[in-house]
Amino acid sequence: MRIAIWAVVILANGLMAAAQTGTASPSHAMPVVPQAVLERPIDLRANIGSSHDAIAGTTPQAQRFYDQGLTYLHNYVWIEAARSFNQALRLDPRQALAYVGLSAAYEQLNQRTAAHTALDRARGIGATGEHERLHLLIAERQRAAEDAPRNPALLGEYRKALDEALSRFPQDAELWLQRGVAESPDPGDRGQGSPTSAIPFYNRALAVMPDHFAAHHYLTHAYENGGRIQEALEQGAAYARLASAIPHARHMYGHDLRRLGRIREAIAEFAAADALERKYFAQEHVDPEDDWHYEHNLDLLGTSYQYAGQIRLATAMLEQAFNLPTANLVQAVNKREWPMLLRALDRNEAAATAARTLIGHPNLVVQGIGHIELAHSLLARAQTTEGAREANAAVTALRAAEAGNALATIPMQVLQGEYFLRSGQRDKGRAALTAAIKQARLAQGPDEWAQALFTLEAIAKAARQAGDWEFATTVAAQMLDHDPAYGGSHYAAGLAAEHRGDLKTANQEFSRARELWADADTDFPPLVDLQKKLPRRP
Repeated sequence: MRIAIWAVVILANGLMAAAQTGTASPSHAMPVVPQAVLERPIDLRANIGSSHDAIAGTTPQAQRFYDQGLTYLHNYVWIEAARSFNQALRLDPRQALAYVGLSAAYEQLNQRTAAHTALDRARGIGATGEHERLHLLIAERQRAAEDAPRNPALLGEYRKALDEALSRFPQDAELWLQRGVAESPDPGDRGQGSPTSAIPFYNRALAVMPDHFAAHHYLTHAYENGGRIQEALEQGAAYARLASAIPHARHMYGHDLRRLGRIREAIAEFAAADALERKYFAQEHVDPEDDWHYEHNLDLLGTSYQYAGQIRLATAMLEQAFNLPTANLVQAVNKREWPMLLRALDRNEAAATAARTLIGHPNLVVQGIGHIELAHSLLARAQTTEGAREANAAVTALRAAEAGNALATIPMQVLQGEYFLRSGQRDKGRAALTAAIKQARLAQGPDEWAQALFTLEAIAKAARQAGDWEFATTVAAQMLDHDPAYGGSHYAAGLAAEHRGDLKTANQEFSRARELWADADTDFPPLVDLQKKLPRRP
């Protein structure tokens, strides 16, 4: 037994080192969309935002489709961006910058060979003026940096090319937007990783083109990443207003509504994004698994229903997301949200079945996550030996993974800590879980923030089951600090207060939990428990 756990300790330390250096490429992997889909004719669309970057000598209609391609790039709608650029090229085959845009879309669609080919076509056509020449040079510098992501000199050259272009064309909003995106240490970033140092560049884009939807979009990410959620909410509201037909715009606004405790409004935005996605699939005959955003939105919609105690809807969304094929490693790892929900509902057999599905995934990191989830299910049923065996299997899979195993750092630490708690090694368990909690709460992304909350909730539950009520009290306090608008935070605090005999505090916390779960299913287990503990409302 100790052999298994020492293996876990060693692996957790190794994964922490991997997390610090980072491996960006696995998280960008996408399903391969059929070329025929990317080349289908497309019409001009409304309510998607508006971009414009004038190209000398092209036809007015080709310019419109080029601008639409830029707009879709800024919205992360890669398929429609590719279709728009291909449409522009049908109208004007000499439009070099359309090939540059097409290269960017193909890169995000995990078609690197096609991305390189498109950029080569742009080079072959050449530039018709200084504006086009500088944009083409910037694309070449970015490609070089992407091809060697650990070479900071190439990233510096990419940024330098942008700075020199801006000195020549200070009224080019597209250059200001790209310069902000380039503040990320990942040269392949698309704006999601924008640090706070990107904010001045996005604001310059707004000064050039007031109310530019893309500037609002990227500012939302930058403020989120800096933990400035109120400012992110304001930018997200503007983005949703200006691009109301874009699922990601509605989804982004939902991010920050949820962070600020406005769960009903957040659910409405995620549900609106889901409806837009389904309408798009039906109209454009696109498979759901080809659109990276669909599964991502299902995850946030499902966990928002879980947050509200609406378990029937949560299970429908998360099970659907779990069953969708994906080549995106981060989304594949996030499929653990389904067995985690099942464990929270004490449906450990079903959680084990879901975990075994993950174990059958071809990616070793996902296999490791599956073994971790199966171990949790076994430990919850007091099958400690079997749980330790699954922990060892997780160690083996994650050590063998070529990249991306940093995604399992926190899940592995939590498993290690739970094992120690349940096997009577209380001090070791607390130390491991405290480290995991600290690491989980550092992340500011909308997925990570919700995952941290539900991870805290699972840790508090494991501590109570292991009889460590002192630690359960500590974790409940962390939950309240992480999100005081979540009913589960108050429920955990109430259980801890009840156990130590502080019935006044317990009743206050239970009453608050019941208020926050006002929209929960009537048979939601914690709500059923609360109804027994508290007097019925008048």
